[in-house]
Amino acid sequence: MILAAGRGERMRPLTDETPKPLLRVGGKPLIVWHIERLARAGILDIVINHAHLGGLIEAALGDGSGLGVRIAYSPEPAGALETAGGIAKALPLLGFAPFLVINGDIWCDYDFTWAAETAGQLPAHGLLAHLVLVPNPPHHPEGDFGLSFGLATAGGSPRLTFAGIGYYQRALFAGIEPGSRAALAPLLRAAMAESKVGGEYYRGRWEDVGTPQRLAALDAELGAGAGA
Repeated sequence: MILAAGRGERMRPLTDETPKPLLRVGGKPLIVWHIERLARAGILDIVINHAHLGGLIEAALGDGSGLGVRIAYSPEPAGALETAGGIAKALPLLGFAPFLVINGDIWCDYDFTWAAETAGQLPAHGLLAHLVLVPNPPHHPEGDFGLSFGLATAGGSPRLTFAGIGYYQRALFAGIEPGSRAALAPLLRAAMAESKVGGEYYRGRWEDVGTPQRLAALDAELGAGAGA
Protein backbone atom coordinates (compact mmCIF):
# COMPACT_ATOMS: atom_id res chain seq x y z
CA MET A 1 0.00 0.00 0.00
CA ILE A 2 1.19 3.51 -0.83
CA LEU A 3 -0.17 6.27 1.39
CA ALA A 4 -1.26 9.20 -0.77
CA ALA A 5 -4.12 10.85 1.12
CA GLY A 6 -2.30 13.70 2.86
CA ARG A 7 -3.11 17.31 2.12
CA GLY A 8 0.53 18.40 1.96
CA GLU A 9 0.12 21.63 3.92
CA ARG A 10 3.88 22.24 4.15
CA MET A 11 4.10 21.92 0.37
CA ARG A 12 1.62 24.67 -0.38
CA PRO A 13 1.12 26.35 -2.80
CA LEU A 14 2.44 23.42 -4.87
CA THR A 15 -0.22 21.09 -3.48
CA ASP A 16 -3.14 23.47 -4.00
CA GLU A 17 -3.64 22.01 -7.46
CA THR A 18 -1.45 18.90 -7.42
CA PRO A 19 -1.60 16.09 -4.84
CA LYS A 20 1.78 15.68 -3.14
CA PRO A 21 2.54 12.18 -4.53
CA LEU A 22 2.25 13.58 -8.06
CA LEU A 23 4.86 16.29 -7.50
CA ARG A 24 7.75 15.58 -9.84
CA VAL A 25 11.41 14.95 -9.06
CA GLY A 26 13.94 13.79 -11.59
CA GLY A 27 11.35 13.91 -14.35
CA LYS A 28 8.60 11.81 -12.80
CA PRO A 29 6.12 11.90 -9.91
CA LEU A 30 7.27 10.83 -6.46
CA ILE A 31 4.75 7.99 -6.40
CA VAL A 32 6.00 6.62 -9.73
CA TRP A 33 9.48 6.17 -8.27
CA HIS A 34 7.90 3.89 -5.64
CA ILE A 35 5.79 1.97 -8.13
CA GLU A 36 8.71 1.33 -10.44
CA ARG A 37 10.88 0.04 -7.59
CA LEU A 38 8.08 -2.20 -6.36
CA ALA A 39 7.51 -3.57 -9.87
CA ARG A 40 11.23 -4.36 -10.26
CA ALA A 41 11.03 -6.31 -7.00
CA GLY A 42 8.08 -8.32 -8.29
CA ILE A 43 5.47 -6.57 -6.13
CA LEU A 44 2.69 -6.01 -8.64
CA ASP A 45 -0.51 -5.62 -6.59
CA ILE A 46 -0.66 -2.15 -5.09
CA VAL A 47 -3.33 -0.30 -3.09
CA ILE A 48 -3.27 3.50 -3.05
CA ASN A 49 -5.42 5.59 -0.72
CA HIS A 50 -6.25 9.17 -1.57
CA ALA A 51 -8.35 12.14 -0.45
CA HIS A 52 -7.09 15.59 -1.51
CA LEU A 53 -7.36 15.79 -5.32
CA GLY A 54 -7.51 12.01 -5.40
CA GLY A 55 -9.14 11.98 -8.80
CA LEU A 56 -5.93 13.36 -10.28
CA ILE A 57 -3.98 10.43 -8.85
CA GLU A 58 -6.36 7.95 -10.43
CA ALA A 59 -6.26 9.83 -13.73
CA ALA A 60 -2.46 9.85 -13.74
CA LEU A 61 -1.89 6.21 -12.78
CA GLY A 62 -5.05 4.47 -13.99
CA ASP A 63 -5.15 0.77 -13.26
CA GLY A 64 -1.36 0.63 -13.17
CA SER A 65 -0.98 -1.36 -16.38
CA GLY A 66 1.14 1.36 -17.94
CA LEU A 67 3.67 0.81 -15.14
CA GLY A 68 3.39 -2.96 -15.16
CA VAL A 69 1.37 -3.25 -11.94
CA ARG A 70 -2.23 -3.63 -10.77
CA ILE A 71 -3.56 -0.70 -8.72
CA ALA A 72 -6.66 -0.63 -6.52
CA TYR A 73 -7.76 2.63 -4.91
CA SER A 74 -9.12 3.35 -1.44
CA PRO A 75 -10.80 6.79 -1.51
CA GLU A 76 -11.14 8.69 1.74
CA PRO A 77 -13.32 11.67 2.70
CA ALA A 78 -12.03 15.22 2.70
CA GLY A 79 -9.46 15.63 5.46
CA ALA A 80 -8.44 11.95 5.15
CA LEU A 81 -8.41 9.35 7.95
CA GLU A 82 -4.80 9.62 9.17
CA THR A 83 -2.38 6.78 8.63
CA ALA A 84 -3.90 3.97 10.70
CA GLY A 85 -7.43 4.96 9.75
CA GLY A 86 -6.52 4.89 6.09
CA ILE A 87 -4.89 1.49 6.37
CA ALA A 88 -7.87 0.10 8.31
CA LYS A 89 -10.27 1.30 5.61
CA ALA A 90 -8.13 -0.35 2.93
CA LEU A 91 -7.87 -3.74 4.67
CA PRO A 92 -10.51 -5.40 2.43
CA LEU A 93 -8.23 -4.63 -0.52
CA LEU A 94 -5.05 -5.81 1.23
CA GLY A 95 -6.02 -9.41 1.91
CA PHE A 96 -5.13 -11.43 4.99
CA ALA A 97 -1.37 -11.83 4.68
CA PRO A 98 1.08 -9.30 6.15
CA PHE A 99 1.61 -6.32 3.85
CA LEU A 100 4.01 -3.48 3.10
CA VAL A 101 3.06 0.20 3.48
CA ILE A 102 5.06 3.13 2.07
CA ASN A 103 4.54 6.85 2.57
CA GLY A 104 3.91 8.52 -0.76
CA ASP A 105 5.90 11.65 0.13
CA ILE A 106 9.34 10.11 0.61
CA TRP A 107 12.09 9.23 -1.86
CA CYS A 108 14.49 6.41 -1.14
CA ASP A 109 16.62 3.71 -2.74
CA TYR A 110 15.44 1.00 -0.33
CA ASP A 111 15.57 -2.41 -2.00
CA PHE A 112 12.16 -4.11 -1.93
CA THR A 113 13.51 -7.39 -3.28
CA TRP A 114 13.13 -9.10 0.11
CA ALA A 115 9.89 -7.34 1.09
CA ALA A 116 7.68 -10.40 0.68
CA GLU A 117 10.05 -12.48 2.81
CA THR A 118 10.24 -9.80 5.51
CA ALA A 119 6.46 -9.47 5.65
CA GLY A 120 5.99 -13.23 5.69
CA GLN A 121 8.23 -13.61 8.75
CA LEU A 122 6.06 -11.44 11.01
CA PRO A 123 3.73 -14.21 12.22
CA ALA A 124 6.57 -16.65 12.83
CA HIS A 125 8.36 -14.10 15.01
CA GLY A 126 5.21 -13.07 16.88
CA LEU A 127 5.37 -9.53 15.49
CA LEU A 128 2.56 -7.20 14.50
CA ALA A 129 4.85 -4.82 12.60
CA HIS A 130 8.37 -4.31 11.31
CA LEU A 131 9.64 -0.76 10.74
CA VAL A 132 12.40 0.62 8.58
CA LEU A 133 14.35 3.23 10.54
CA VAL A 134 16.86 5.73 9.15
CA PRO A 135 19.37 8.27 10.53
CA ASN A 136 17.70 11.42 11.82
CA PRO A 137 17.55 14.19 9.21
CA PRO A 138 18.40 17.77 10.20
CA HIS A 139 14.73 18.75 10.43
CA HIS A 140 13.93 15.84 12.79
CA PRO A 141 16.95 15.50 15.10
CA GLU A 142 15.13 13.78 17.98
CA GLY A 143 14.03 10.79 15.93
CA ASP A 144 10.98 8.59 16.59
CA PHE A 145 11.91 5.18 17.98
CA GLY A 146 14.79 3.23 19.42
CA LEU A 147 16.18 -0.04 18.04
CA SER A 148 17.43 -2.83 20.27
CA PHE A 149 18.30 -6.40 19.22
CA GLY A 150 16.01 -6.27 16.21
CA LEU A 151 13.06 -4.73 18.05
CA ALA A 152 11.79 -1.18 17.63
CA THR A 153 11.20 0.51 20.97
CA ALA A 154 9.24 3.54 22.14
CA GLY A 155 12.15 4.63 24.35
CA GLY A 156 15.83 3.93 24.41
CA SER A 157 18.83 5.53 22.79
CA PRO A 158 19.93 6.26 20.17
CA ARG A 159 16.65 7.20 18.59
CA LEU A 160 16.15 6.86 14.86
CA THR A 161 13.60 8.24 12.43
CA PHE A 162 10.76 6.11 11.07
CA ALA A 163 11.27 6.03 7.31
CA GLY A 164 7.59 5.74 6.44
CA ILE A 165 8.22 2.16 5.28
CA GLY A 166 6.65 -0.55 7.39
CA TYR A 167 5.37 -4.11 7.30
CA TYR A 168 2.16 -4.89 9.18
CA GLN A 169 -0.24 -7.61 10.16
CA ARG A 170 -3.88 -6.66 9.87
CA ALA A 171 -4.36 -7.58 13.55
CA LEU A 172 -2.55 -4.33 14.45
CA PHE A 173 -5.57 -2.43 13.13
CA ALA A 174 -8.28 -4.70 14.55
CA GLY A 175 -9.54 -2.08 17.01
CA ILE A 176 -10.15 0.61 14.39
CA GLU A 177 -13.64 1.02 13.04
CA PRO A 178 -13.43 1.24 9.24
CA GLY A 179 -13.95 4.83 8.15
CA SER A 180 -12.79 6.35 11.43
CA ARG A 181 -9.74 8.57 11.92
CA ALA A 182 -6.80 7.00 13.74
CA ALA A 183 -3.08 7.71 14.05
CA LEU A 184 -0.46 5.00 13.62
CA ALA A 185 2.01 5.94 16.36
CA PRO A 186 -0.21 5.01 19.34
CA LEU A 187 -0.82 1.55 17.86
CA LEU A 188 2.89 1.04 17.32
CA ARG A 189 3.82 2.16 20.84
CA ALA A 190 1.25 -0.19 22.36
CA ALA A 191 2.65 -3.08 20.32
CA MET A 192 6.21 -2.07 21.23
CA ALA A 193 5.29 -2.34 24.90
CA GLU A 194 4.62 -6.03 24.21
CA SER A 195 7.82 -6.47 22.12
CA LYS A 196 5.76 -7.04 18.98
CA VAL A 197 7.42 -4.54 16.62
CA GLY A 198 10.59 -5.44 14.77
CA GLY A 199 12.91 -2.96 13.16
CA GLU A 200 15.85 -2.51 10.84
CA TYR A 201 18.36 0.30 10.42
CA TYR A 202 18.56 1.43 6.80
CA ARG A 203 21.62 3.51 6.00
CA GLY A 204 20.96 4.08 2.30
CA ARG A 205 19.52 7.14 0.62
CA TRP A 206 16.25 8.41 2.08
CA GLU A 207 14.59 11.81 1.79
CA ASP A 208 11.50 13.18 3.49
CA VAL A 209 10.28 15.41 0.66
CA GLY A 210 8.17 17.58 2.94
CA THR A 211 8.82 21.14 1.79
CA PRO A 212 9.18 22.91 -1.57
CA GLN A 213 12.84 23.54 -0.75
CA ARG A 214 13.63 19.86 -0.16
CA LEU A 215 11.64 18.92 -3.26
CA ALA A 216 13.61 21.39 -5.40
CA ALA A 217 16.95 20.18 -4.01
CA LEU A 218 16.10 16.54 -4.73
CA ASP A 219 14.81 17.40 -8.19
CA ALA A 220 18.04 19.20 -9.01
CA GLU A 221 20.08 16.24 -7.79
CA LEU A 222 18.07 13.62 -9.66
CA GLY A 223 18.03 15.78 -12.73
CA ALA A 224 21.80 15.63 -12.65
CA GLY A 225 21.63 11.86 -12.89
CA ALA A 226 21.57 10.62 -9.29
CA GLY A 227 19.21 7.82 -8.27
CA ALA A 228 17.65 5.00 -10.23
